[in-house]
Amino acid sequence: MQTATVIGHATATVKHASLNGWRMLVVQPLLTDRESDGTPIIVIDELGSQVGQDVMICSDGKLIREVVGADNTPIRWIVIGQPDE
Repeated sequence: MQTATVIGHATATVKHASLNGWRMLVVQPLLTDRESDGTPIIVIDELGSQVGQDVMICSDGKLIREVVGADNTPIRWIVIGQPDE
């Protein structure tokens, strides 16, 4: 689990079938001191996260396969929560 900030939305005209119906966001992972941790990544989101909002992301493959309902999904990251202010 890692904290990140939503910096944008992603769209795709051609995508893997397991991505159908999912919102895709571009997030910037953060270190504990709120500095950037690497390059931005694409995550799926069902919580309605907005640009500028902090989110908690997870790369647990088993969790993602269960949530998406596909064993062959290419999804690597998912939003699992929004921290309290």
